[in-house]
Amino acid sequence: MSSPSSSQPAAVRADVWLWAARFFKTRSLAKQAIDGGKVDLNDAGCKPSKMVRIGDVLRIGRGEERLEVEVLGLSEQRGPASVAQALYRESEASLAAREAAKAQRKLVGAMAPPGRPDKQARRELRRLKDSM
Repeated sequence: MSSPSSSQPAAVRADVWLWAARFFKTRSLAKQAIDGGKVDLNDAGCKPSKMVRIGDVLRIGRGEERLEVEVLGLSEQRGPASVAQALYRESEASLAAREAAKAQRKLVGAMAPPGRPDKQARRELRRLKDSM
């Protein structure tokens, strides 16, 4: 009656692919990110229903992270992380930029004093601000 289906579909909705590739925890979060303009498909805007195909390039923004990935495989089901990582390949430029941003955040965090200021430190801060 029906022919056996292939292991990979020809195209998958963008929100479903982002969820299956584990970029977002739920499909509705993937949809919200796409609607919010955080995802571009092939250097153009994207809608949740836009079909993703093998070879497409996605630019994804998650918080401070910016990822540029090439689609290597398609899936409509969310599987283990090892399977999800096989669905895409991150570009070298994207990896380098993320590592540089990570190092920058680490430096900024190292310069900040640990924890909340105590009473003496608050008085010093107040004196410093008043003198400016």
